[in-house]
Amino acid sequence: MKKGVHPEYHRCTVTCISCGNTFETGSTLKEIKVDTCANCHPFYTGKQRFVQSDGRVDRFNRKYGLNDKK
Repeated sequence: MKKGVHPEYHRCTVTCISCGNTFETGSTLKEIKVDTCANCHPFYTGKQRFVQSDGRVDRFNRKYGLNDKK
């Protein structure tokens, strides 16, 4: 490898702003702050809520009455 081309790689601390959880990883940065982590993200904690939203297909079917069973 060429000298002086590659950045320094060292241990860094990752801090979650939402829950305050910290863990160590390797990076070129010394400190990383994230909005959500695996401890507080709804997908990983199982507290995920599904929002009912009308998509394009649902709007099309409702507009042309294709959902009506005859």
